[in-house]
Amino acid sequence: MRPPACWWLLAPPALLALLTCSLAFGLASEDTKKEVKQSQDLEKSGISRKNDIDLKGIVFVIQSQSNSFHAKRAEQLKKSILKQAADLTQEWFLGKALHDEEATIIHHYAFSENPTVFKYPDFAAGWALSIPLVNKLTKRLKSESLKSDFTIDLKHEIALYIWDKGGGPPLTPVPEFCTDDVDFYCATTFHSFLPLCGKPVKKKDIFVAVKTCKKFHGDRIPIVKQTWESQASLIEYYSDYTENSIPTVDLGIPNTDRGHCGKTFAILERFLNRSQDKTAWLVIVDDDTLISISRLQHLLSCYDSGEPVFLGERYGYGLGTGGYSYITGGGGMVFSREAIRRLLASKCRCYSNDAPDDMVLGMCFSGLGIPVTHSPLFHQESPRGKTMEHRSKKQCIWDMKARPVDYPKDYLSHQVPISFHKHWNIDPVKVYFTWLAPSDEDKARQETQKGFREEL
Repeated sequence: MRPPACWWLLAPPALLALLTCSLAFGLASEDTKKEVKQSQDLEKSGISRKNDIDLKGIVFVIQSQSNSFHAKRAEQLKKSILKQAADLTQEWFLGKALHDEEATIIHHYAFSENPTVFKYPDFAAGWALSIPLVNKLTKRLKSESLKSDFTIDLKHEIALYIWDKGGGPPLTPVPEFCTDDVDFYCATTFHSFLPLCGKPVKKKDIFVAVKTCKKFHGDRIPIVKQTWESQASLIEYYSDYTENSIPTVDLGIPNTDRGHCGKTFAILERFLNRSQDKTAWLVIVDDDTLISISRLQHLLSCYDSGEPVFLGERYGYGLGTGGYSYITGGGGMVFSREAIRRLLASKCRCYSNDAPDDMVLGMCFSGLGIPVTHSPLFHQESPRGKTMEHRSKKQCIWDMKARPVDYPKDYLSHQVPISFHKHWNIDPVKVYFTWLAPSDEDKARQETQKGFREEL
C-alpha cells in the first residue's frame, strides 16, 4: 500500500531540533484564512474543490539557514508553497529512497550484511511525514534524549531514528519525489546547476591554504600540483618543514598526528595580518583534499564577504543538548575575512595544538553567535568519526575517510560537487578529472542555469 501522491513537504516543528535546522515556518491561521478566501473565490467561479483538505491539518516546514542568502530564499519558498492534502490516518515516512551499495564508514557500517536493505531519503527531493508520525516523534523527543552525540549524515540518521529498530515505519519510496528529469507525475523537482548569483568571485579574491607536513611532501603534494593547484591564483602550503621546491611555509607549529588546531589558527592569523593583502576569502584544505576552485568561485558569488561567513559541510556535536555545529575540515573550510576578523578579535583559541580544529572553530563561532553555513557540495572532508566526550579531555578518534565511492550513485547524480577528501584506496587523479575538473559541461551549465533556482 502506498499513500496518496499529494502527501509531500511535511515535517514536524518538534523534529526541527533533531534536524538542527535554523529556520522553520508554520503556516497557521493567517495562511488558512487566505486559503479559505481562495476556496470561496474558486467556488464562485464554478471550480470544484471537493478533493481539497483544510490546511489546518498540515504543517509545512522549510529547512533553511540563518545566512541572509538562505533566509531570503526560504522566505521566497514559503510564499510559493502550494496547498496539499493528506488523509492523516497512518504513520507514513515518504521520500525518494537512497541506499548504500556496500557498507560504508560514514554510516558506521550499518547493515553490513546487506546494506541495500535500509532506505533513507534524498533530501534534495523533499521528504514527508504524516501527522500521526509527527505526533509520535514529538512525544518521543520529549521523553528521551538522543543517543548519538554526533550528527554526521543527517538523512541516514533521521531514517534510523524514525525506523527505531523496527518500532517505526521504514521509508516508503514515492516516485513523485524527483531529482532527475522532470516527468508529468513529479511533485518536486531539483535543479543541479551550480549556484550563480552574479559574476563568479575572482580567483585573486580567494586565498587557498594547504595544510601539510614533511612526511607527505613526496606523495600528496604532487597530486595537488597534478590536479587542482593551477586553478588557484593565490596558494600557500603550510608545513612543519621548509622545502623550497614546493615551496612550503613553516609556521613554527610542531606537526601533530591529529587535530592541527594550532596550525589552523596560525594560518588564520597570517591571513588576517597581511596588511597589504585584503583578499576577501580564505579556503583551508588538507593536502589530500580534491577541490574545484572554478566551482567554488560560482558558489561564493552568492555570499557577501562583508558578512561573517563560515562555509562548508556542516556536522554537529551535542545538538540535542545545546551543542554546536561545525564545518568538517578535509573537504575545505571557507572563511570570509570578516568571519576571521571577529574570531581572532575574541579570546577563543585552541586548548592544545592537537585539538580538533574544525570542532574548536565550531565552538568559537557558536559562542560568537555566528552560524556555520552548510553546502552539500563539499564532501565528507576529514569527518573522521570524532568522539570528544568533553573539551577538557582532549580525546578524539579520527577514522572516517569518505570518497565518491562512499556515496549512493543517485545522491551524486544530481550534484555538481566542489570537493572530496582522502586518497585512500582510490586513484585521486582519476577521481579529480572524473568529478571535479573544469569541463565543457561546466561551461554549458553556466549558460543554461540562468532563470533557474538552485539548491545549495
